[in-house]
Amino acid sequence: MSEEDLNKFKEKLVESTSFPSIYMFKFIIETGNRNIALVESLFEAEAELHRKESSNGKYTSITARQVVMHADEVIDIYKRASLIKGIMFL
Repeated sequence: MSEEDLNKFKEKLVESTSFPSIYMFKFIIETGNRNIALVESLFEAEAELHRKESSNGKYTSITARQVVMHADEVIDIYKRASLIKGIMFL
């Protein structure tokens, strides 16, 4: 995501969400213990995490619900996630 995209996303977040809030993140990553661990490490220990493998087992979707205090927290998680090779955001 470019900085411009992140800024537009942040504006939409601020307009549509009242903080603090429980925010749902959803990612798809190639299945593998390291990849899954990298995604799950983006979240606090208290976050609710769910994993689901694709029918052929090649990909895993990870859904996380976490309390965030402001839009910058959401943006920070997406920025850190973008450093993980092959990750897809939903």
